[in-house]
Amino acid sequence: MSKWWQERVVYQIYPRSFQDTNGDGIGDIPGIISRLDLLKDLGIGIIWLSPVYPSPNADYGYDISDYKGIHPDFGTMADMEKLIAEAEKRDIKIIMDLVINHTSDEHPWFQASRDKASPYRDYYIWRPGRESPGPGRQGKPPNNWTSFFGEGAWEYDEKSGEYYLHLFAKKQPDLNWHNPKVFEEVKDIMRFWLDKGIAGFRCDVINILYKTSLKDGRKKLALTGSEYYLSQEGTHEILRRLRREVLDSYDCFTVGETVFVTTETAKDLCGQDRGELDMIFSFEHMETDQYFVKWFKRKFHAGRFARTITKWQQAIDWNANYLENHDQPRCVSRFGDDEKFWDKSAKLLCILLLTLKGTPFIYQGQEIGMTNFDFTSMDEIRDVESHNIYRLAEKLHFPARVRWNMIRATSRDNARTPMQWDAGPGAGFTAGEPWLGINKNHEVINMAAQLDDPASIRSLYKAMIRIRNMSDILKYGSFEPLKITRRLFAYKRVLDGKALTILLNFSSSCVNTGFTGEALLSNYADKFDTDALDRPGTAFAGRLRPWEAVILKAGDAR
Repeated sequence: MSKWWQERVVYQIYPRSFQDTNGDGIGDIPGIISRLDLLKDLGIGIIWLSPVYPSPNADYGYDISDYKGIHPDFGTMADMEKLIAEAEKRDIKIIMDLVINHTSDEHPWFQASRDKASPYRDYYIWRPGRESPGPGRQGKPPNNWTSFFGEGAWEYDEKSGEYYLHLFAKKQPDLNWHNPKVFEEVKDIMRFWLDKGIAGFRCDVINILYKTSLKDGRKKLALTGSEYYLSQEGTHEILRRLRREVLDSYDCFTVGETVFVTTETAKDLCGQDRGELDMIFSFEHMETDQYFVKWFKRKFHAGRFARTITKWQQAIDWNANYLENHDQPRCVSRFGDDEKFWDKSAKLLCILLLTLKGTPFIYQGQEIGMTNFDFTSMDEIRDVESHNIYRLAEKLHFPARVRWNMIRATSRDNARTPMQWDAGPGAGFTAGEPWLGINKNHEVINMAAQLDDPASIRSLYKAMIRIRNMSDILKYGSFEPLKITRRLFAYKRVLDGKALTILLNFSSSCVNTGFTGEALLSNYADKFDTDALDRPGTAFAGRLRPWEAVILKAGDAR
């Protein structure tokens, strides 16, 4: 039996960059409310809201100082309650970020834990330095672990006289999941928001909660020590208990951000018989254009990309499908051609996303083809991860041009530039000074320019969402690969003997696919017919134009 979250399309909002209503240059909750009708018109059924909790913003909301509050930058709790209510009127459900691997170092729990006698001491992972040269000296860090942000994973606290563990920024101390009180605190937080009417959680870095040991790790280029916290059995038990003791009492779902998972370890996290997560975000397809870590890019290869997507489509019962988010560069700049074939490649990626098996996740601005930023220096970058990596690369004597190219291609700020609503000075995002620079191409790429254009990227997203909503084949059908080359990705979705074939040309040259049939939809159309699947198509002779995507009724191989 299908679940409601399998039948809806999710839209991720990064509140800080979505819509500002008070002129302070920062997006806010009233701004989200003001755009709900546009989201409803697009066909969105779920909003994933990135953190709106109080935070010092060392990592822009993923360092939480109060799990039951709203950051004043975004509004008030009354605003949040109104957002939930107004979304419900439009049959849009809301899920929130659940960040429970770490808190902010300004959270009251952490501040209290700096006192060794405090009952909150064991809420975090504190250890004395090793090989201390004498009383009052900090010594060396407790082990050799390194963090996700390219620095050591331990920070010395003068007041406490010990080190605390942080797998992310130093202002994000890790919680101690060996302490039962931490578990009870998190259950209380989850119930607080579920009782307010939210429909579930996107669970941040959820497969690294439980640290099995604090031994030195095997030295690696990145994430030394990860063998002691990646997808440990203790984490699985935490997830099962959260399911049994909290989530099963609500009509809700969870999607987990899970790092360094394989298809096999993913099944342990989201298998239907596991009682843990409902689905997960995997990263393998997002790693096909890099060498080992995301900062070392290699040329995009459509075949490698398609084979990875195919592997996950076939191995996992229900995927969380995405091509970009607040942590990833813009997909049209990464997997498409954001210059000569910007329009066509953005539309191709739309058809790919909305014809895969699983729940589609669209990131704000993706529906109008927003591209990577056009910044020119580190002075314009706000992302803490980018600055840490830049400093590390400088320490390793990487040339300045190499350092900048690393950041330009991979920085999380690529996706965090403000939403481009119109061609005006503030892009319709703000009347003030934006917290992060607005891409100059907003004068051409913006919502206002696409809303009434039947051939726009946004119009195709709207049509494809409606087509998916009406098609049992696209919602529930099996995924079967047909042909993968350096340029062509061909697959079909099959249900009860009926099929749809999807042909995608990831290149600026024409491709002979070897398939013929009745074309129901192409991204080259001047208008996108939302009833396309119920009407006769046009003959397709097998040749795809540059960056063309075609959906065929059945489809025959020649």
